[in-house]
Amino acid sequence: MTTADQKVERAANKLQQVANDFAGEGGLKAKLAEPLAEDADLIRKMKPSLIKARAKGDAPTNLKPGSAPLSPSSPQLGKRPKPKRGGGGPNPWLVVGAAVAVGIVLAKWIDWRGHAHPRD
Repeated sequence: MTTADQKVERAANKLQQVANDFAGEGGLKAKLAEPLAEDADLIRKMKPSLIKARAKGDAPTNLKPGSAPLSPSSPQLGKRPKPKRGGGGPNPWLVVGAAVAVGIVLAKWIDWRGHAHPRD
């Protein structure tokens, strides 16, 4: 666990402790206890390492609301294969150059054919 994870966990524990204290009291504080406990669970889900794992697709994203995340005992799917980067096609500058050359040759041919049969 990184230091940022430890700080987030410490903040969530403090919030959970406040929620537990409020639940033991009556009145408005008792009504605030449940939302504070939910906020503590949310803060635990906001650990930087969990966010990074979810962004990579390694952590579950389909948890039920109100349930604490349970870590699996072992990796579930393994690493994803990296996509192949090379060989996406010909160089775009080569394609543009070839198109310009073909256009010039075509224009010259049309102009030459126009001189072969003049309209007087």
